[in-house]
Amino acid sequence: MNTWHQFLFGIYPYIALTVFLLGSLVRFEREQYSWKSDSSQLVVKSQLRLGSMLFHIGILGLFFGHLVGLLTPVSVWDTVGVTHSLKQIVAMTAGGVMGFVCLTGLVILLYRRLTSDRLSANTTWRDKLVLLWLLVTVVLGLATIYVSSSHMDGEEMLKLMQWAQHVVTFRGGAAAIIADASWVFKAHLFMGMSLFVIFPFTRLVHVWSGFGAVGYLGRAWQLVRPRV
Repeated sequence: MNTWHQFLFGIYPYIALTVFLLGSLVRFEREQYSWKSDSSQLVVKSQLRLGSMLFHIGILGLFFGHLVGLLTPVSVWDTVGVTHSLKQIVAMTAGGVMGFVCLTGLVILLYRRLTSDRLSANTTWRDKLVLLWLLVTVVLGLATIYVSSSHMDGEEMLKLMQWAQHVVTFRGGAAAIIADASWVFKAHLFMGMSLFVIFPFTRLVHVWSGFGAVGYLGRAWQLVRPRV
C-alpha cells in the first residue's frame, strides 16, 4: 500500500464529504437564486422526458442500492441468512439493471445537449462535466460486474463493505482493507467520491431540494380567509 492509495481511500473520502457538506451550505447561503436544476425543457423538449425519467430512476436505484448494500453490517445479512455469494448475485443483478437504465438516460441527455445548437448555447461547462463524470462513473460501475463475475464467493464485496463502514464510522485502516482490490473498483470509488466534490458547484445541488420536499408532506394546510 503506497502513499497515494492511503490518501485516496483513507483521507480523500473525508475531504470529499467536507466539501460536499460545507460547499452546499455556503452555496445555499450565498447563491440561493442559483439553487435549481436549470431545466432545459423550455429550450428543447425532445428526448428530455425519456432521458430524464430513465436517468432519475437509475440513479436513485443505484444510490439507495449502494447505501443499503455497503452500509448494512455484515452481521445483519448473516443473521437473516443471506449468504455472501447470494448478496453478491443480487447486487450484481440489481446494479446491472439500474446501471443500464441510468446509462441509457445519460446517453440520451448528453446526446440532446451536444446535438442541439440552441441547447449547446445554454449549456455550461459544469453541465457537461456533470454528465460526463456520471457517465464514466456508471460505466466503471458496470465494468465491476464483469470483474466480480470471476469470483462469486462475495469476498471482494465484503472488503468494499468493510471499507465503506470503516470510513463512515471514522475507524482507521480503511485504505488497507481494499489495498489488493481490482483497479476497476478503485477507479469507480474515486469517481463516486469525486461526485461529492463537484456536487456543490453544479446543478446537482437540486438533489437537496428533492429530499427536502418530503417535509412538505407534514406541513399544515394553508388557511385562506375571504375578505369580509
